[in-house]
Amino acid sequence: MDLGLSGKVALVTGGSRGIGLAVARALATEGARVALLARDPDTLAAAAAGLRGAIGVSADAADPEAIRVAVARVEDELGPVEILVTAAATPNSSTGFGEDELLAQVDVKVAGALRCVRAVAPGMASRGWGRIICISGLAARQTGSVVGSVRNVAVAAMVKNLADELGPQGVNVTCVHPGMTITEKTPALMNRLAERQRVTPDEIEARFGERVAIGRMATAGEVADVITFLASPRSVAINGDTIAAGGGARGSIHY
Repeated sequence: MDLGLSGKVALVTGGSRGIGLAVARALATEGARVALLARDPDTLAAAAAGLRGAIGVSADAADPEAIRVAVARVEDELGPVEILVTAAATPNSSTGFGEDELLAQVDVKVAGALRCVRAVAPGMASRGWGRIICISGLAARQTGSVVGSVRNVAVAAMVKNLADELGPQGVNVTCVHPGMTITEKTPALMNRLAERQRVTPDEIEARFGERVAIGRMATAGEVADVITFLASPRSVAINGDTIAAGGGARGSIHY
């Protein structure tokens, strides 16, 4: 199936690692012209160098002016942004009720995504076509972390509002909920958890797999495949919805 992405300009925030980088790779493989946005210039440069024709733009999603300047640079070098994928987020390890942690997380993941949308959506609407995919997380559907749940639910709510507003102008906005996903950080995480629980890393990974219908954690590349379809013209029938991409959480029914 030709996804119709060849030549389209895509901006991926949080694109220097993890799911964001996997999405950038998948889009580039489909022929899109990709810009990566992240905070760390060195990591960003290395990531962009590994993708043919990609550029890296260093900016903090929490800084409105930096986002405006970054988007202007992308459009100057590659052309108008037609696809936006927001994957920028700060790691969340909080299980408490810290107000400062919550506000910091929301500022990057929710408000940061909205800043990026505001920078590219008017152009998409004026041209009559665009795709915006905001990466959230399955913490939106479970307890255990107030910060994790609130920030992810907020992303989904924002997406639905944006979809209703922008859909009639040819811009589809969707949300993707990854679960526990295998990225370059996974081995270190499994080792830390194994040390705490005095078991092997393989046992820890197996426990996570038991919670998933496919019997294992999804990889960043597998999540990226879902997002790449949503970024394509083929996804026109999906707008405002949240797509779970965690391999199937056992025991839950969402309708």
